Amino acid sequence: MTLVAGVDSSTQSCTVVVVDAADGRVLRTGRAPHPDGTEVDPEHWWQALTDAIAAAGGLDDVAALSIGGQQHGLVALGSDGAVLRPALLWNDTRSGQAAADLVRERGAQAWAEDTGTVPVASITATKLRWMADHEPELAAQIAAVALPHDWLTWRLRGTGRLDDLTTDRSDASGTGYVDTAGHYRRDLLAHALRRADADAITLPRILAPSEGQSAGRLVLGPGCGDNAGAALGLGLRPGDTSISIGTSGVVATVAEDATHDASGLVAGFADATGRHLPLAATLNGARVLDATARLLGVDHDGLTALALAAEPGAGGLVHVPYLEGERTPNLPGASGSLHGMSLRSMTRENLARAAVEGLWCLLHGALDAVRAQGIAIETVTLVGGAARSAAVREVAPSVLGLPVMVPPPGEYVAIGAARQAAWVLAGGAEPPAWALASTTVVTGEHRPEIADRYRASAAAYVQRVEER
Repeated sequence: MTLVAGVDSSTQSCTVVVVDAADGRVLRTGRAPHPDGTEVDPEHWWQALTDAIAAAGGLDDVAALSIGGQQHGLVALGSDGAVLRPALLWNDTRSGQAAADLVRERGAQAWAEDTGTVPVASITATKLRWMADHEPELAAQIAAVALPHDWLTWRLRGTGRLDDLTTDRSDASGTGYVDTAGHYRRDLLAHALRRADADAITLPRILAPSEGQSAGRLVLGPGCGDNAGAALGLGLRPGDTSISIGTSGVVATVAEDATHDASGLVAGFADATGRHLPLAATLNGARVLDATARLLGVDHDGLTALALAAEPGAGGLVHVPYLEGERTPNLPGASGSLHGMSLRSMTRENLARAAVEGLWCLLHGALDAVRAQGIAIETVTLVGGAARSAAVREVAPSVLGLPVMVPPPGEYVAIGAARQAAWVLAGGAEPPAWALASTTVVTGEHRPEIADRYRASAAAYVQRVEER
């Protein structure tokens, strides 16, 4: 039996799976937490990775490993390879003004045509601009720029040479300085960082989807962004759409062609197979449910029971869940709000239901943004931590108006990374065919009035903010 390992180095934790390369069976798993916050010393990721590897039984019998990681995070390195400052994560919105500046300077259409993505606060290029404006001394010392999975792969390789940094096209496509064909645009890097010497900055070499490199006896795959890893783990093919609800909410579709959305709602990312992964992401995901459960003094099972005890529409109560700002729509400084409060609607059950419906309405908007790029969506596959909630599963069809396919709970980012590692060993034009887990199809009555009320409430909130 040949074993491969896959890693999911997410915002909240690190998970390692050890898998049979022949059929994808997960044999061992290990986990370790990451610290909270929107900026993190990358050394914490390295410690979590080593702890998770140990918890998964080590790598002595593993032939190859790939890392899937949270996207966009900025790891700035000095000439000696040392980290210059804590990594700024995708959900750090302090670069919201930097994003607005970059869009104003070049125009949304130019960014969309050049990179497939209009800068928002999460994108790496905006964090470089923030450093240039707020930490110019550190920005001037940057000798290399890496993403979280790039840095971890580099640490595993162990040479310490900046020239040995590598990445893959899926993760690189989310930086804001890579074009839709997978080539670096150093002019955009220079523009973001306000440095005329950007050609001297080391950027990770972009590897082909199944290109490996050695780390002693272990073969390392190119790795991938977490969304591309999940698509690979789920076995999504062109035309398939997934919705992942974790720290963020993500709508992603595997496509043969690149998208160029000047509205900025859909990012024209790449997938892990050489295709494209048009994607709309929300800053707010499962934490909407976490916050509501805390407010109501219940656990997630309690929140589910309350939500399912309420009628669809939550008695007219509408939750607009911009609790951490928002990316889709692009409102980095926004906050959440409740609408339709009355003596009748203000019950624990309705509040729980409104949180679940509000989360789905937010994702409905992301789904519509992807559709606006000419992509037909007839079913969706639901994954992520929140997919374990019966309330989340049951409410979905009533808001989306679509059947929702729910595979068994699994570490699909890590499984996708493991599948990539198996591909590196096997070679070939396509990743190995692993049997897909059986899925449950959830259907229900479409209640379009839920999304209609939500859109009206969200528009009213935006109007009030604009009038201030």
